[in-house]
Amino acid sequence: MHSVTPKRVAAKKSRKAFWLKQLHTWHWMSSAISLVGLLLFTITGITLNHAAEIEAEPVIEERTEQLPAKLLGVIAPKDGEAERAPLPAPVAAWVAETFSVKAGGDAEWSPEEVYLALPRPGGDGWVAIDRATGEATAESTDRGWISYLNDLHKGRNSGTAWKWFIDIFAGACLVFAFTGLFLLQLHAAKRPSTWPIVGVGLLIPVLVALIFIH
Repeated sequence: MHSVTPKRVAAKKSRKAFWLKQLHTWHWMSSAISLVGLLLFTITGITLNHAAEIEAEPVIEERTEQLPAKLLGVIAPKDGEAERAPLPAPVAAWVAETFSVKAGGDAEWSPEEVYLALPRPGGDGWVAIDRATGEATAESTDRGWISYLNDLHKGRNSGTAWKWFIDIFAGACLVFAFTGLFLLQLHAAKRPSTWPIVGVGLLIPVLVALIFIH
């Protein structure tokens, strides 16, 4: 039989100390990155869960302006035009300046009008331009801050940058969770209640789903 030499014991302790240091470093770094996001998604998880109970009065604003005569020819009906296409650059610039909106994306083109949907977190909007008269009508609906934060939670109409933020945030949460799991493993020998508590955390949602969700 080979006895455990002091050198082997020291090497084992050294490896454990190394991994503890690494796990603690990654754990606190990932928690720091995801802290604000965790608060946001936790709070909005509650507000979404009680969305029907939280009353919100939408604020609707409507404005009508006149497209300059020099731009009327730019949106005049043409044979064989697409049903969905972006606004021409000068028209888009006028819409953006006049109604203080981002006039990007595809608009819906019909013989009578050009309709540009302007969805956004916490509200909606649209601009419609009469192709014969140049009358431009814009409507904006604001459903409040709770609706805005709820839509950020869902990633609804939030754009590419927010989509990337959600992916990066989710990755940080995974690092936080897995490093926490490994830290539990390393400390479990001195904390006998570790795995029973983890088991309870797994058992509760399973029982709720099996018993109360049909």
